[in-house]
Amino acid sequence: MRRKLAAGNWKMNGTAAALSELVELASHLDPTDAETLICPPAPLLYRACEKARGTGIAIGAQDCHMQADGAFTGDVSAAMIADTGASYVIVGHSERRDAHEETNGDIRKKARSAWAADLTAIICIGESGDDREADNTLDIIAGQLSGSVPDGATGENTVIAYEPIWAIGTGKVPTLAQIIEVHDFIRARLIARFGAADGDAIRLLYGGSVKPGNAAEIFTAENVDGALVGGASLKAADFAPIIKALSAA
Repeated sequence: MRRKLAAGNWKMNGTAAALSELVELASHLDPTDAETLICPPAPLLYRACEKARGTGIAIGAQDCHMQADGAFTGDVSAAMIADTGASYVIVGHSERRDAHEETNGDIRKKARSAWAADLTAIICIGESGDDREADNTLDIIAGQLSGSVPDGATGENTVIAYEPIWAIGTGKVPTLAQIIEVHDFIRARLIARFGAADGDAIRLLYGGSVKPGNAAEIFTAENVDGALVGGASLKAADFAPIIKALSAA
């Protein structure tokens, strides 16, 4: 069975004072709840790992460099992330693909770098509003899967997060039927490429304006194993109900 995962991406929000939300979040959770992950900004990673110690909350980073080390001013390697105590890293988020012009090939290299540092890579994919309107969603998803996910992906080293770009931070959410269509398509492609065991073991997250009010319905989909949550993960009071809904699904 795939263990459900509720991942929170704080993006460029929060200072050390915000880490009190980890303690508050932990107070709302039961050990039997879904796995919980928080990805704070890089300067908070070590302190977040210390704050989360013993709570059952995992800590991850929001990005890593594709190289292990070198003259890359301002960048952070996967090994550096692992050294803080973090266990996950997000790669290929649409905001990185767009603002930093990251390609599928770049993301594939970052995922490999994450694996080399014993981090689980959360590889993000998703179509734009124009792609959705043009009925190109599944073609875009297929291309991103083949280009961004390296050979050797397993349920241990990889999570796939489907985030339709037009739904991120907009309040717009695909219909349940649209989410099911894409997640079922992803599952079928993973099984075809990696075999039944590995393809079925990789967790699939949905992301894009997930809130306490819509989470329960989204989690009824068979191949939705959790969520990658943005703004609603910043406060324990908002994120805890989403985790509870996932655990109950």
